[in-house]
Amino acid sequence: MSVKVTGMKKLLGDLENRLGKEALQQVSDKALLAGAEIFVDELKRQFETFKDQGYSLEEITVAGPMWEKGNRIVKIHWRGPHGRYRIIHLNEWGTVKNPNPPGKGKIALAMRNCEKAYIKAVKDAVRRGI
Repeated sequence: MSVKVTGMKKLLGDLENRLGKEALQQVSDKALLAGAEIFVDELKRQFETFKDQGYSLEEITVAGPMWEKGNRIVKIHWRGPHGRYRIIHLNEWGTVKNPNPPGKGKIALAMRNCEKAYIKAVKDAVRRGI
């Protein structure tokens, strides 16, 4: 089953004409940051279940809105003094020696759990901005 959405370019064009390009980008940036906050909260809740020293929780970072391949995005990554970015993929996917670590699949689970809340937060931020 597929859905065809029509009129999206016209809607975006009308909004850009009414608000201006910069104002529309500010609205979308606020919406992206609101959605990222929801995701980070859920991600931290999932990481609490297997935390050892808590470094993975401390180093979760949200990189501000940026352009990537023509789209406005927010990146969530790990940055800090303990270098957890090096082992996050091992927690998520496992290794040959430890195929099922305690944190396996927690990032994917957080994404599934907060999908509806993320969409709602983005919609609410856009409504407030417009």
